[in-house]
Parts: sequence; C-alpha cells; structure tokens
Amino acid sequence: MNKKPRSESMKKIIYVLLALLSGYWIWSNIGKGFDKPQSFKIDSFENYSDSTATGNIVGIQPFMEVGDYATEGRFQQKIQFYFDQAHQKGWLIPNRTVVVLPEYIGSWLVASNEKTAIYEEKNIQDAMTTMVSNHVFGFAKAYFLTPDVKDKIQYSVFAMKAEQMAIVYQRVFGELAQQYKVTVVAGSILLPNPKVENGRLKVYHGDLANITAVFRPDGQIYEQLVKKSFPTADESTFVCTNKPDEIPVFDTPIGKMGVLICADAWYSASYKTLKQKGAKFVVVPSYSNGNGYWGKPWGGYSGSETPKELVKDIGQITLEQAWLKHAMGGRAKPEAGITKGLNVFLRGNLWDLGTDGRTIVLNDSAFTVKNNGAVLVNLGL
Repeated sequence: MNKKPRSESMKKIIYVLLALLSGYWIWSNIGKGFDKPQSFKIDSFENYSDSTATGNIVGIQPFMEVGDYATEGRFQQKIQFYFDQAHQKGWLIPNRTVVVLPEYIGSWLVASNEKTAIYEEKNIQDAMTTMVSNHVFGFAKAYFLTPDVKDKIQYSVFAMKAEQMAIVYQRVFGELAQQYKVTVVAGSILLPNPKVENGRLKVYHGDLANITAVFRPDGQIYEQLVKKSFPTADESTFVCTNKPDEIPVFDTPIGKMGVLICADAWYSASYKTLKQKGAKFVVVPSYSNGNGYWGKPWGGYSGSETPKELVKDIGQITLEQAWLKHAMGGRAKPEAGITKGLNVFLRGNLWDLGTDGRTIVLNDSAFTVKNNGAVLVNLGL
C-alpha cells in the first residue's frame, strides 16, 4: 500500500535534481566571453642578420593579456599579429625560417571559453576558483583520476580542459606554419600524457607534462614532442620530470635544431644530448614569473640543487646575469659547440603572476635584448 507514495516521492526527488542540474547547466553556460579591445603593438624590432640566405630564426617575445585567451579567435588574432609583423619586415622566408614562441604561451588556453568574471579577476587563485565552479563535474573526474602528485588541484584544472586546449594549440600554430611556410616552435603547453597520433596532438590520462610541439612549413606536426626534463619548484608539485637524453633534435630545412624548455637550458645533461644528436642551433622557450626579479640577486637553481661550482655566484650576480652565464648563453657553445640560438620569454599581464625576462641572443657570444614589452628578433644563421 505504500508503494505509490514512495514512487511519487522518488519522482519528486528526481524532478528536483533534474531542475538543479538544468539550472547549473544554464548558469555555467551564460555570461561567457570578453569583448574588451585587444592590444596590438610591437615595442621593438631587433635584427641580427646581414643575410638570411642560409636561414634564420625569428623570436617572438609577445605581450599577452588574460583577454587574449578568452576565445580561440582572440588567441589566433594576437599570435597572427606577431607573424604578420615579422612577415612585413621580410623575416619570414618560406622553408628557410624557424619561428620560436615562449614557454606557457599555450598553457593559458585553459582559460578559454569561460565566464567573463575570470578575465576580470585580479589574481590567479580567484580566477581558477571561478573556473572550477563552472566545471564541477569535469574537475571532479580529473581530480579522482589524478596520478600521484602533490598538487591535485592544479593538475586537475589543466587536465579537465586539456582536450580542447590541445585542439586549439595545434590548429592555431599549425595554420600559421602552413600560411607562412615556416617551421614553428610553438612555445609550450601543459597537457596530460600527450602524444602525436596520425598527425594529431592527443591527450590521455597520466602525468601532466610541460611540452613543446614543433610544426613543419606545411603545417604538419612533428611526431616528437619536447618534454621539459627539469621542472622548477613552482611546477614540481604537479608537472612530471622527463629524461634529458630523450630531448629530441629536429631535422628542419635549415639544419638540426635543439629545443630546450626554460630550466632545461641550465643543465649540462641537456647540452650533452644536443651534442650527441648533432644540433646546429638551439631555441629556448621560457617563462620567468614575478616582476623585477631579473634585477635582483640570483638565488640559485629552482627545483633542484645548485651545482657546487656555481654556488659562489648565488647572491653575487643578478638573475639576468645568471641566465646569460649559466643557461644557453654560457653553455651552448662550450658544451655543445652551438654558436647560434634564441631564448624568448613570455611577457604580459596575466592576473597577478607577473612576467619577467628578456630575449637572449646567442650570436657566437650572448647578450640580452633590452626591452620588456613586445619584441620581434631576427637572427641569421
């Protein structure tokens, strides 16, 4: 006799749950986008090439803002602008140019297609909290499938959006490579267990890696992905390590190219690999967080112990001087016989993260381009 009332009660509960889910779905899909104008400017053009007959490297030091990541279209427009400017200078030579962008240029695609509030937040913590509330189920799934990492929250934020991030990243940089017929070293992006399968960048459950994809002049992606071997202290709680002897060297139209992601450029093991694999030149996508740190005393390696022979420089030279002395600028030539290279940095206004660093040019000897804004650099080989 009680079956009917129970059945009616269950139906009511189901209706309430469906109403709540419908309301949440509607809420999570409204109020998205960002319509404030984007900033398009170049603060400096730097040319270190009398001739590009043998090929050249173009470094893009972009100035990125949170709103540039609001949609794929806005991201594409911002990156396209820098390519257009390099093209107008005559620096993008079909099948003879390598273009390199900075570390994390693709990672902030995690903020694409989100609520307007995310792009208006003042700090990254509030922005990510808002994002998680908009993806409760996706975040929960990623969290419970998280590998053994210390910071499951940061891992899950990137993992829950990884598939779409990978699609946009490949589409934007692949199309630019094809449009200008140049090799593109597409900065870096955080993705879980990434692989290239049948010409597509795919993600799977597994460790989160900081990777760089390289695109051929026909827009196709190289099968090898560069995976950062030495995460910094900020990354080590949720980003995996990789073996430095697995760093690939790419056969480009202008010679064998080594790619070292940021901190990897500070380790002799990386240059040993480049030397063994015959790299002719090297490019280094980097991101240095904080503001004004380059002018402060160097505090030693981040994420690992500072080599004994370098300890004497801790506190005695600035971070900028350390980058020149102990990374690509001071290691590529003596340790790998490489005399040409570019190390580009991500600049901009990205919540409260701060950005620092300036493009380093290796043209037999190393020096820093003195501009903190948007810079294009041309280096002949």
